[in-house]
Formats: sequence, C-alpha cells, structure tokens
Amino acid sequence: MHLMKSEMKKHKVERRRGKALEDAVLDAAWSELLDGGYARFTIEAVAARAHTSRPVLYRRWPSRADLAIAAIRQFMHQHPVNTPDTGNVRSDLIALLEQSSKSRAQFAVFFSFQMSEYFSETNTSMADLRKSLFQDSRSQLDVVLARGVDRGEIDRSKLTPRIASLLADLLRHEILVTLKPVSNAVITEFVDDIFLPLVRPKPVREKKR
Repeated sequence: MHLMKSEMKKHKVERRRGKALEDAVLDAAWSELLDGGYARFTIEAVAARAHTSRPVLYRRWPSRADLAIAAIRQFMHQHPVNTPDTGNVRSDLIALLEQSSKSRAQFAVFFSFQMSEYFSETNTSMADLRKSLFQDSRSQLDVVLARGVDRGEIDRSKLTPRIASLLADLLRHEILVTLKPVSNAVITEFVDDIFLPLVRPKPVREKKR
C-alpha cells in the first residue's frame, strides 16, 4: 500500500503543467540559490529538487543564468515592496527606503556575496541585473520620483539617471558595509541632507517693482 501511494504521488508530480510546474521549478531554484549560491547552482540540482527532468527546464530556461534570474524575479514578485503614496515626495521616499531596508537587507547581501560568479559568468554588473529583474516595469523608486516631478517637488532636469538611482545606491552601500538594515535616522539623512538638495526646483524670485 505504501509503495502504491508513493507511485501515485510521483505520477501526480510528473503530470504538473503550466504555472504549477513553473512555480515548483522556480521555488526549487530559489532554494538552491539560497543553499549554495550561484557557484553551486545547476540545472540538474534544480530539476532533482523540483522532481522533474532537465529537458523540462531547458525548454523554458536555456541556461542556468536564465533560470536564476527567473527564480529571483519570482521571489521578488512574491515578496513585494509596496509603493507609498503619502502626498509628498519626502515622506514617500523615507517610507519606501525604510520598508526596503527592513525587507530587502538580506537580499542585498545575498546578491553581493552569493551571486558574484553570476556577474563573472555573464559579464554583467549589479546595475545590469537590476534592469533584467525589472525589465519593462518601473521600480517603486521610479514611481515615487515621477510623482514628485508631477507635483513640482523635483526638478525633472536635475533628475539624471545617476541621481535617480542615488538613494538606492546609498541604501545598498550602507547595508553591505554594516550587514544589517539601515536605521531610520540614516535614511532620513540620505533623503534630507543628500538627495533632496540635489533635485529641488529653484525658488521662484519675485520681480522687483
């Protein structure tokens, strides 16, 4: 009886199709990345953990790099950072960075130390990986900054690509230096003392009569 139940369970797993199969594979891939990092990440190990075959994986993801990115993207989709909308860009930025720091601190450390071989293998950088993960969608930070521009709180001409990514870069650097979430006080300094002075519109001078 026990053998029959095992065979039935195995048959059920092998018959998975579509999203159910894809979710199982990507969950297995994420677990493999956490356990051994990209250096030990293989299609074979993921297939074994997901109870499926290598050809099934290769039909969807041609390389282990493609599979790793898909797994990371799914994890981020399953654990989203909500985009705050408080009515002003300062509060939105502080709330977003605080939320990101608490939920993604370990994620940033993982990228830097567990994905180093990925960057070497694919000849890419952290910036390239970020673009790949977000693809055509905008990050939460992009959304907050766009709202700030629309409300006149940010000068669009001052928001260069490097400045637009400055807060995310500062947050990531602080996490990697301290290996822990960034304090609310430091996040407020990032916003008030570094970022906003760079992007605020110039005050309109009244004409002399």
